[in-house]
Amino acid sequence: MSQPNGPESDRIQAAIKELLRAIGEDPEREGLRDTPRRIADMYEEILGGLAIDPREYLKVGFEVSHDEMVILRNIPFYSMCEHHFLPFHGEAHVGYIPDGRVVGISKLARVVEAYARRPQIQEQLTSQVAEAIMEALSPDGVAVVIEAEHLCMTMRGIKKPGSRMVTSAMRGQFKASHVTRAEFLSLVQGR
Repeated sequence: MSQPNGPESDRIQAAIKELLRAIGEDPEREGLRDTPRRIADMYEEILGGLAIDPREYLKVGFEVSHDEMVILRNIPFYSMCEHHFLPFHGEAHVGYIPDGRVVGISKLARVVEAYARRPQIQEQLTSQVAEAIMEALSPDGVAVVIEAEHLCMTMRGIKKPGSRMVTSAMRGQFKASHVTRAEFLSLVQGR
């Protein structure tokens, strides 16, 4: 099953068969016979964010008078490094200061998930989440911190398992005010 701008199963299966041949394997061997289909199914699942506009999740909101920080922390995610096509995974922490409009907290997790399900780099993922929330909610500020382990660094190359990369994107009051930024960072660290 292929999606617009998403994975195309037949093409993936043909490419995987060719890859198996290129590394010296027989794609018709019993253990590998269904591997191209399984990989195509996997890519459809883990790269499904290519066919989604994550900002759509933020269209349904609620008008409220709350004008203090709203934070959803420890949002687990899996993504695919566009440089080596190996996974990176970790947690995202998302906060915003509403200017009269809030969204259900599950929507913040859905935005992270939809952007994570694309081949990309962590820095881009962090900025995409922040920009989507700024654009959709017009809050007084948005803060996103992502911590992730990259398999392209832990299982190959320098081989440093347990290393975690941390990226942040601060917009509005979170960028302008060191006090606001510090409050957010202390809250996502659980202090």
